[in-house]
Amino acid sequence: MFIIKHKKIFITISIILVLLSITSLFIFGLKVGIEFKGGALTEVLYEDSRPLHSDLQPKLDSLEFGSILLQPTGGMGYIVKSRDLTDAEHSLLLRTLSMEGKNVLEERSFNSIGPSIGRELTRRAVVSIILVSLGIILFIAYAFRKVSKPVSSWKYGFIAIVTLLHDVAIPVGLFTFLSYFYGAEVDTLFVVAVLTILGLSVSDTIVIFDRIRENLKSQASNSKINFSEIVGKSLDQSFIRSICTSLTVILVLLALFFFGPESTKYFALMLTAGMFFGTYSSIFLASPILVFIEEWQKKSRP
Repeated sequence: MFIIKHKKIFITISIILVLLSITSLFIFGLKVGIEFKGGALTEVLYEDSRPLHSDLQPKLDSLEFGSILLQPTGGMGYIVKSRDLTDAEHSLLLRTLSMEGKNVLEERSFNSIGPSIGRELTRRAVVSIILVSLGIILFIAYAFRKVSKPVSSWKYGFIAIVTLLHDVAIPVGLFTFLSYFYGAEVDTLFVVAVLTILGLSVSDTIVIFDRIRENLKSQASNSKINFSEIVGKSLDQSFIRSICTSLTVILVLLALFFFGPESTKYFALMLTAGMFFGTYSSIFLASPILVFIEEWQKKSRP
């Protein structure tokens, strides 16, 4: 009942975090990767030793190819993301990566992505996120179709979407800082992270909502039903399970962040933030909003 008693505090914390995330998005923005805006992707592997990132990045910047992102991959390779390159520019890039022939390298891949493909990928990413969100609303509305008192089933779905927006907005706000200060780019892994957060975070919310539904059924014969007490009891029965489940996933993601390949670090960090705030919203936001709506309905009745 502690959470329900202090629901205004937890709801206010979430509102502040979301507003800060939206503000950072407008101030810093997001760097869009070549998958969405078009460009060239080059992967090279060094035979003997890989040059230091700090030595190589200034040389690439001096080529005047525009913004060039250099990412380590494995123990001996680099991935280079740049604008679309001509054959001459491509050859110059490889010479620069080899430090003018001082380091022997092998070009593993060179891919050019046109703007039309980037626009198509952007469209598909947006459509995927919208369809997943609609699917979640319809599923919750159907699953809770027999729950009509004291809060109707569609409001459970509405609250789930509010918490999903919260769970995605805050990691995206964190990503804006990574994008601005460390050059992190929005790529296909970013979209995968957002879709994964949507799926993982809503599962905890549904578990707690389902516990509320079961407790409401068991108290259906009680005419003096106290909705806030039932929600508080349901939270007491569920929150340890939610925290333990999320903690196991977060530990795996942290291991991926610290020990995994460079290319998946931002992906792991996004998912870690999504899991943390998804668990927070399931416990400290979704259920308090449910009680808040029920109390507001009571006050609005004549």
